[in-house]
Amino acid sequence: MEKYQNKYRIQSHRKPNWDYSAEAMYFLTIVTQHRECILGTIVNHEMVLSDFGKIVEMEWFKSFEIRDELLLHTFVTMPNHLHGIVEIREKWDGMDGGTDGWWDDGRDCGGR
Repeated sequence: MEKYQNKYRIQSHRKPNWDYSAEAMYFLTIVTQHRECILGTIVNHEMVLSDFGKIVEMEWFKSFEIRDELLLHTFVTMPNHLHGIVEIREKWDGMDGGTDGWWDDGRDCGGR
């Protein structure tokens, strides 16, 4: 039986049997409640953040400061949503003489 008898929810876009805590890169979209345009406005083709939008961006960045396993590759804030490309990766113990505490697998993804 479908959740809520198909009245209030759409089917999940999540990949079946995927562990979303697994090391990978994820494309995230976060939408405001009722899709209200409260994060800012577009002026002359540029996003101008509202006070609330500034708080949202500050908290978004803070997530990556306090969580070593997250790496932000890029993001964009729009009036009623934000998109981001986020990588989840395991932190290693740094015992091999490396300086930044992360595995170097040779990828250049524009990160840190």
